[in-house]
Amino acid sequence: MVTPSPRAVRRWGGEGSLAVLWAAAAPFLVAAVALGFIGRTVMPGVGFWDTAEFQAVGPLLGTAHPTGFPAYVILGWVASNLLAVAGEPAFRMNILSALLVAAAGGVCVVLVRKLTGSTLLGVAAGVGLAATPIVWALGRHADPHALHLLLVAVLLALLVGWEQAVRSPADDDRPAGAPAARDPSDSVSRPHRTADRWLLAAALVFGIALASHSLALLLIPPVGLYVLAVEPRILRRPRFIATCAIVLVATTAVLYLELPLRSGPFRASLVYGAPNTLGGFAYIVLAEQFRGSIVDPFGDLAGKFRTLVDLVVLQFGPLAALLPVAFIATAVRVPRYALLTGLAAAFTCFFAASYQNADISRYYAGPALIAWTWLAVLAATAIEQVRIASGERQADGGPRGIGAGAVAAVVAAVILLAPTVSAIPARAASLDESHDTAAQVWVDAALQAMEPRAVVVSWWSYSTPLWYAQRVEGRRTDISIVDDRTRLDEHLGEVSDVIEQHLGREPVYVVRSADAELQALRARYRLEAVTTDAPDLYRVAGRVTASR
Repeated sequence: MVTPSPRAVRRWGGEGSLAVLWAAAAPFLVAAVALGFIGRTVMPGVGFWDTAEFQAVGPLLGTAHPTGFPAYVILGWVASNLLAVAGEPAFRMNILSALLVAAAGGVCVVLVRKLTGSTLLGVAAGVGLAATPIVWALGRHADPHALHLLLVAVLLALLVGWEQAVRSPADDDRPAGAPAARDPSDSVSRPHRTADRWLLAAALVFGIALASHSLALLLIPPVGLYVLAVEPRILRRPRFIATCAIVLVATTAVLYLELPLRSGPFRASLVYGAPNTLGGFAYIVLAEQFRGSIVDPFGDLAGKFRTLVDLVVLQFGPLAALLPVAFIATAVRVPRYALLTGLAAAFTCFFAASYQNADISRYYAGPALIAWTWLAVLAATAIEQVRIASGERQADGGPRGIGAGAVAAVVAAVILLAPTVSAIPARAASLDESHDTAAQVWVDAALQAMEPRAVVVSWWSYSTPLWYAQRVEGRRTDISIVDDRTRLDEHLGEVSDVIEQHLGREPVYVVRSADAELQALRARYRLEAVTTDAPDLYRVAGRVTASR
């Protein structure tokens, strides 16, 4: 976490060790508070769908579905080992998500403090972010979007830190207007040399973000335009630009090596596709599987906008009405940050509105973070107006003691937090997954019911918890799990082809998602329900005999 400069401390809360301690402790305090209310809603074990996949590939250091999410998988493996005392691997991966969302709330404090100088407003925004429903939901179970949110928060904080370093002297207490010190050996000022470290760190984090989630690709144009807006002369420094590019690309490339390594020479027990081949690697990284998921991006824009407004109101409550004004205040107060975040939010929302696949609400977590920073900037603007109206004089960057501005800061923080705090009990009840054992019950019943050396022809939502039980927990290793993905990768043909290959030699079970598929199978095979605790699991008892 970043400790505020002496000037910022004087400006927004007085001087002395107590103010410095408050500024340093606030991000950790927010993270602890967020972990407190999110942790109570964390899923206790394995889940269905992608949740179970990530609960498995993390501990196994395997490879995930497109786009691979190698940064998240590697972090999941590290966390699974470090959190061994927390419980079973699935729960560790769930706790990791709660930790990541809580950390994002803490970083939000730092980001807002950089934008406004106010730790108090940072605390309000950080708690508000973590308690926003779409963000809170990410912290309940294994989900790479939680890491993406944290990395976006860190990236924004580093970029704002870079801008401040570019536009500030090396010594933050240097008198305003004094010329920056120059290094006689270079045309770049010492402050810019310090600023370079911020941008290099941002390039590193951006590289990790690109290896964490493909949503980070949408940030490339906004970040590029922001950098040019802050420092147009950076184009005169091709060597430094190349260095940043190398750091970014190399970081992403090194992390993506996890895919061919863990599917090739150091093969993991759970591998998606064939990323150890050039074509298979491209298939995963470029998400060829999801090509066509973007549907009519420029169609029904009015309808998409209404849906977005409804979502914003649901997430922010009465504060939603302030967001347009908050963006305007941000554009006036920190225009380059408004350029960066306005474009980032617009690109992400436009993409999410046109992308039709699974739970897209998670894609709005980044814009939610951005919206909270805008609200904080609006609050800081209001505080500044109160100071001006009350006649408080600025001395060395701000007033001393407790005055109208300090009171206004407390009031503004309360206004930002009140809707969130009042909604936490209801949100906790609606988002609570602490008693969700449906997947665990299903897996236990299915594994107990299936005969030795059985073959189960499954589909994704049920295959993933079965893989978790078999590959991570080591249960029922005698069973062959044939997922739809397996059929494609191993060229096994249709579901009926797999059944025909094994029927009469091994016990065969099927799990299908669509009623139409099930009815087609019933017309050909005698299907028997296995157990009420594992619905959708059927034993193939034989072929249907033609009636005479």
